[in-house]
Amino acid sequence: MIIDPVTTPDAYRQSLLAALGADDPAQALAAGPDAVRSILADAGELLRVPPEPGEWSVLECIAHLADSELIASARYRWILAEDEPDIVGYDQDLWVARLRQNDEAAETLVGVFAALRRWNLELWASRPVSDRERVGRHRERGPESYGLTFQLAAGHDRVHLAQAKRTLEAVRATRIGVG
Repeated sequence: MIIDPVTTPDAYRQSLLAALGADDPAQALAAGPDAVRSILADAGELLRVPPEPGEWSVLECIAHLADSELIASARYRWILAEDEPDIVGYDQDLWVARLRQNDEAAETLVGVFAALRRWNLELWASRPVSDRERVGRHRERGPESYGLTFQLAAGHDRVHLAQAKRTLEAVRATRIGVG
């Protein structure tokens, strides 16, 4: 079941927090780049194949993770630097489609994702714990602290890494069924 973050923001938040569970968000996020590299290596020639028309390919799932890390980078910094900044949402499907992310170079996406992730983890580790209480006002979801935003990012990572794995499995199953 897909939970719409705009029409059901609380359910969306809870789904991401459930994906993280009781795990340390920094450790979960630190595992992301290696997980992405592993999925990309496993996908091989199936990297750009969507399981069904209108669904994302493995590469598009990874591109979304890179986009999300870019957005999280800005959100973290706005929340830490400004008092209750306005946090803008974005339409992930439009980003994937209009930016033609299935045409992206996988190596570039991984490089950008890994660099931003490392930078964001360094920021998290360098800030006093009290900064985790600083709040931004997300236009769709309302007030969200730096700490919550970080946790949501970790759950989001897990959701889309799992999506990429399911996508690859579905594409392989279709290929086996056709052959």
